[in-house]
Amino acid sequence: MLKGINPLLSPELLKLLCEMGHGDEIVLADANFTAESLGRGKAVLRLPGVSMREACAAVLSVFPLDDFVAQPVAYMQVGGTAPGYRSALQREVIADMNAGGSGRSEQCEPLERFAFYERVTRAYAIVQTGELQAWSNFVFKKGVIAEELRP
Repeated sequence: MLKGINPLLSPELLKLLCEMGHGDEIVLADANFTAESLGRGKAVLRLPGVSMREACAAVLSVFPLDDFVAQPVAYMQVGGTAPGYRSALQREVIADMNAGGSGRSEQCEPLERFAFYERVTRAYAIVQTGELQAWSNFVFKKGVIAEELRP
């Protein structure tokens, strides 16, 4: 155990997050997600029994979002819903991001299911949670932690 590190962040997950570079993306997926087929050739880690809210909070506690893009967060749009619709779980994750200072609602974009799958194929890794709520999949683009530029 480490002080100040969420216990859901296993050594394997911390290593993976550290290895990622600026602009790399990580997928946090629900329990029903096609992680193995879409993640062929990339790391697929599992957090069985862990909710999406818990997993997102843990990852975002150490993961800087990319501030060079307008929307470093994407979520899978619930099929058959009107544009702008967010499920209760999606709203909760986004509210948690806002409350924790890791992101804002306007930094999040919905992606249609197959567009989301395409984005996953370019991701660095997939973390499959134990979340049973359908359509509960997120992508986070990594930013940097840097000092101010010296003139």
